[in-house]
Amino acid sequence: MFNQDFVRQLNGIDGISRDPSWSVRWHIDFILFGLLLLVSIAGLFVLYSATGKNMHVITRQSIYLLVSFIGMIIIAQIPPRMFMQWAGLFYAVAVVLLIVVLVHGIQSKGAQRWIQLPGFRFQPSEIIKLVMPIVMAAYLAKQPLPPSFKNILVSLFLLGVPVALIAKQPDLGTSLLIGASGIFVLLLAGLRKRIIFSAILLAIPSIFVLWHYLMYDYQKQRVLTFLNPESDPWGAGWNIIQSTIAIGSGGLYGKGWMMGTQSHLDFLPESHTDFIIALIAEEFGFFGCILLLALYALIIGRGLFITFNAQTLFGKLLAGSITLTFFVYIFVNIGMVSGILPVVGVPLPMISRGGTSLVTLMAGFGMLMSIHTDRSFLRRTI
Repeated sequence: MFNQDFVRQLNGIDGISRDPSWSVRWHIDFILFGLLLLVSIAGLFVLYSATGKNMHVITRQSIYLLVSFIGMIIIAQIPPRMFMQWAGLFYAVAVVLLIVVLVHGIQSKGAQRWIQLPGFRFQPSEIIKLVMPIVMAAYLAKQPLPPSFKNILVSLFLLGVPVALIAKQPDLGTSLLIGASGIFVLLLAGLRKRIIFSAILLAIPSIFVLWHYLMYDYQKQRVLTFLNPESDPWGAGWNIIQSTIAIGSGGLYGKGWMMGTQSHLDFLPESHTDFIIALIAEEFGFFGCILLLALYALIIGRGLFITFNAQTLFGKLLAGSITLTFFVYIFVNIGMVSGILPVVGVPLPMISRGGTSLVTLMAGFGMLMSIHTDRSFLRRTI
């Protein structure tokens, strides 16, 4: 039984009073909600220019945003302990869906990544983006920390199965990002330094195996193009060359909204999806990009705040993984467009056109809100 002073102190850890406000009762973090809404609205303006004033695309993207925010609020109502209890079932269903994709999936652009259902199709690898951090956090939260060598091996096995299935589709970019989300959980659980150092040493020879036995020819070509895009300026190097031209031509202040030449004259490929940051740089310049990055940084900072103040180990591991994975998505997209990373087909969160990835992303933020406003731990300990 805790005394009242301790209870008041515990209540104040995450800034929530004993008399819960409306936002706490409905499990909504208004700071995070407002930042997400601001970036999403900015994304619609950018997308309007990127698609050449195509209102059909904007309407469709607005519907995706509405569905995503509603889904985020619904998921925020689910207590974190429920995610932990159902982690095993989530994992089993997700792995079965990935196997179904390999057997009966739909092929598009040389990849077999989708399952067709009446009226629509969906990509099971998007589900794994949420399931994998939940499974890893649920397993490690039940083990003594820092994790033992045995628990690390079990965690890597749980992570390796879906990563391998997704890489087989093939979708190397998504598989690496999902792998990163699981590794973040391990790092947050407190890996010993010697294990981290050993893993780095083992990663060096694994690059040889990856290059010669696991990577497809088009994936190798992307790496070679990244190292020297001028070697094939009219072919594989076209995307990188045009995107860097667009970024550089924007200067400090940009050419103005809907005044970009690289994008509107169709020099810049995929200007409404993977390469949309190049359009932002061209039309809004260096300061426009800095403003967007500042908004992203505030979202990441809020996510880390929620991570540090989570009331359970599971909440800390899950919130930390979701937040750091969001950072990786931004870093990889901007890195590949600016030529410092190979092209792997990762959209810019809440800016690029797309529905499935947007819904998945917002569902993750719903989990963050659920963790931030969770009071079940306090009720159990009083």
